[in-house]
Amino acid sequence: MKNARVTSLLLDRLEHIPADSVWAHHASGVRGSLLNMIEQMEDGQQVESTNMNRLISYGFRILEEVAREKLSGRRKRADTTQ
Repeated sequence: MKNARVTSLLLDRLEHIPADSVWAHHASGVRGSLLNMIEQMEDGQQVESTNMNRLISYGFRILEEVAREKLSGRRKRADTTQ
């Protein structure tokens, strides 16, 4: 798989999203779908690259949203301590 390294990194990052994040459920779904696709490919089955690319893109979007969420929480905590 051409994007194996990127997908592996994405799967690891999605796995480590905190459970209390509003994005955790989405991350779990994307991660599960990507793992299923990888398993299908390892079994020699055809996987549509558009679906794989869509999931990868959405996974990175989730990571961006989690980062924004985390930064927003830090700002709120900093505002209350000043």
